[in-house]
Amino acid sequence: MEESLFNSFMNGPDQNGRFGQFGGRFVSETLMPLILDLETEYERAKTDESFWTEMGHLWTHYVGRPSPLYFAERLTEYLDGAKIYMKRDELNHTGAHKINNVLGQILLARRMGKKRIIAETGAGQHGVATATVCARFGLKCIVYMGAHDVKRQAPNVFRMKLLGAEVIPVTSGRGTLKDAMNDALRDWVTNVSNTFYCIGTVAGPHPYPAMVRDFQAIIGKEVREQIQLAEGDGVLPDTLVAAIGGGSNAMGLFYPFLDDSDVTIIGVEAGGKGVNENMEHCASLTGGRPGVLHGNRTYLLQDQDGQILEGFSISAGLDYPGIGPEHSWLHEIGRAKYVSITDQEALEAFKLCCLQEGIIPALEPSHALAHVLKIAPFLPKEHVIVMNMCGRGDKDIFTVAKALNIDISE
Repeated sequence: MEESLFNSFMNGPDQNGRFGQFGGRFVSETLMPLILDLETEYERAKTDESFWTEMGHLWTHYVGRPSPLYFAERLTEYLDGAKIYMKRDELNHTGAHKINNVLGQILLARRMGKKRIIAETGAGQHGVATATVCARFGLKCIVYMGAHDVKRQAPNVFRMKLLGAEVIPVTSGRGTLKDAMNDALRDWVTNVSNTFYCIGTVAGPHPYPAMVRDFQAIIGKEVREQIQLAEGDGVLPDTLVAAIGGGSNAMGLFYPFLDDSDVTIIGVEAGGKGVNENMEHCASLTGGRPGVLHGNRTYLLQDQDGQILEGFSISAGLDYPGIGPEHSWLHEIGRAKYVSITDQEALEAFKLCCLQEGIIPALEPSHALAHVLKIAPFLPKEHVIVMNMCGRGDKDIFTVAKALNIDISE
């Protein structure tokens, strides 16, 4: 690995928005001027000290950053192996990592004079974050959400409405995140003059994958400092673990460590009912192949004719048939390893986290924790694992109760 690091893994994307063969900008002519304007504004903001000063102020005083790096002492003792740390991004305002990125994009929208914000959402956390920041700045907010997700994430739908957002259920396809993103893109094409599309993950056309990653990288930057305070100067995590739908929380954790060759990086995809020919999963890297969706080339779940398959996961936030292009690139070059966890394994991790640590995790990071449960017992006691607890489980109590055959309606 050392020889391959002389060119930094952190240099991407190239000038065409590519990470190797992945990424790019596959959009209609109508959208291209908007995409180029966004790229120009972001490149300007990246070197504008006033932009990052405002971001820092809001991260500290509105979001509540830095989020804690928590040593899961009882879970570590229970597994009797590696030390387990949780990056507690579920303690952010709105209950997930999504607001890290939304703040940055809404500040860009304001600089561009856009007063109508649209977003897609799966679990509802990105929708809630977008509605929250739009309320903070007095902007109109429209959130597209798959009709299936509207039903299974009812608490977040109500939160978005309380915050003044219009939530539009999407009935096309299976009514999940992919379909919500399709309709959001259609909206953007139709309302080019006043609308800003706030994408919630490291997918979409360039510059979105890199821009979202850069805003989320605050997670990994904080971990680099916090782990040294906890374990000693110069100490870095031995292993990083994060769940992946589109992959924004994972890229946020992974990116600042890409050039640290001693740090093992593991992304955890949604294995649903099992990664097999039935395709009842959302493990794009484990069970998919390269194709083009939502403006970028990446690994996708697709049939032999290239038609996008629906996929399946108990977790609404991981229920996406693709993955961010930078993850596809990291997979192909071998810098990161990607595994899958089934619904049942995630549910077991969900329950164990509640009982051992008094933390109710979202189903998304429960997938990451489930993989930690698999590897920690077989690692030395001095081995340090950091997993990203990227969301809290309030939103998932009805889904979990149903999966466990528990009636909480009374």
